[in-house]
Amino acid sequence: MAQKAPILKVELRDKLGTTYARRLRKNGRLPATIYSKGTEPVSVSVDEKEAVAYLRDGNHIMELDNGDGSPATVLVKDLQFGYLGDNLIHLDFARVDLKQVVTITMTLDISGQPINASADGAILEIPRPKIEIECMVKDIPDSIKVDLSTVEEVFTIGDLTLPEGVRAILDPERHIAHVTIVQEEVEEQEVGEGVAMDEETEQASPEVISEATSEDSTEGASEE
Repeated sequence: MAQKAPILKVELRDKLGTTYARRLRKNGRLPATIYSKGTEPVSVSVDEKEAVAYLRDGNHIMELDNGDGSPATVLVKDLQFGYLGDNLIHLDFARVDLKQVVTITMTLDISGQPINASADGAILEIPRPKIEIECMVKDIPDSIKVDLSTVEEVFTIGDLTLPEGVRAILDPERHIAHVTIVQEEVEEQEVGEGVAMDEETEQASPEVISEATSEDSTEGASEE
């Protein structure tokens, strides 16, 4: 972590269920659950605006303060959204130690375009805007930057510049971004259609011969 984890104040929840969760959200608070190895989960609530602001800043680690003077270091484990997917309705936290090794998914900070992205028929595809990384909690980066302007057409996981102590889970050859030329595919399709037309023309030829033979036969019958 390049900066100190933000402190998020929490309040214990003594009433559970959908009805009480809706009341919390109506009052600007989000229901949340804190998980800790060897102990029962703890139900709490947090200020919605404060929590969302920290998440948008890319904070994966937070200090939860319930007012006892001993904030708990937690990892944001899961986010639950409403059925439209546009509003946060619940958070899950997991208590961690700063030296604990964890696996998290990070959204890449992608900028620029590959050199070949400006070619005719070129389409920039980003199959992996997020990647899984493994590292100690204290080494979780604030962001992972990807500058596509430094490559011609392909950027792989192996091309990432990761901080010390951070490892990508997937194979280094996997693509994060690449350029696809669609013009070539269209040309191949046109060639295929041309071949099909030639085959139809060849198949039509015997019908012309048959008609000619029929006419010859008719002429021969009139001469008799």
